[in-house]
Amino acid sequence: MIAPARSDEASPPRFLQLASHPLRWRLLSELARSDRRVGELCDLAGQRQSLISYHLRQLRDGGVVSARRSLADGRDSYYVLDLACCRELLVSAGASLHPGLAPGARSPVGHEHGAVRTLASVLFLCTGNSARSQMAEALAERMSAGAVQAVSAGSHPKPLHANAVQVMRERGIDLAGRRSKHLSEFAGRRFDYVVSLCDRVREVCPEFPGIPETIHWSIADPGREPGTDEETLPAFERAASELSIRIGFLIEAIKQATIQSGGDRTCPTSS
Repeated sequence: MIAPARSDEASPPRFLQLASHPLRWRLLSELARSDRRVGELCDLAGQRQSLISYHLRQLRDGGVVSARRSLADGRDSYYVLDLACCRELLVSAGASLHPGLAPGARSPVGHEHGAVRTLASVLFLCTGNSARSQMAEALAERMSAGAVQAVSAGSHPKPLHANAVQVMRERGIDLAGRRSKHLSEFAGRRFDYVVSLCDRVREVCPEFPGIPETIHWSIADPGREPGTDEETLPAFERAASELSIRIGFLIEAIKQATIQSGGDRTCPTSS
């Protein structure tokens, strides 16, 4: 016999209460795809700013959304969804309903029968192409086992930062020898996704053929932190950790989109 629910289980978990509101769910859905400014969320949801701001405050109080001051315009802020936190809250909510609702194993990605299944091509952009976008390119390649064909570029390229090389080396990825590239090198090239990692480069990002899906992640530039390389290393580690989490979710989204579209492109594995 299944025991009845305890009285303290009568109310749904806080996250489900937050997400169940139609407008808050719309905001969560938009922020799951890209960091947004409040004005953009107003336009996307078709609601006045006071209402959007109220529900953003609810989501911030719930710990799933945060705000970051724009580096392009200090008067503006980008709202950021913590996907890792959402996953934990959803898993916890499922477990509170029934212990059998445990998260399933992730489907494999990458090598199948001696081939790499190409899921998508992704361009990562930041200002200098010296840290964030270089790390993102390398992480996407590694985490997808080569199934995501990633490249990176910047609007004002600078030499690769030594701390970016170090934090990637600690993750088993060698960036040494990679060069910084101007985004004009990829003009005319088709991508499935273009991901801007810098508020400034988002403002000058050119259009690419094929209408790729554009995504913005407002990630602080670790290269702008004051101090020596040793003193600024933690900022690079934080950026790498955030990129790793976000890219993991991006790969999962790409996999699901590929499954739904029935796409299946393969290329030989390198020997």
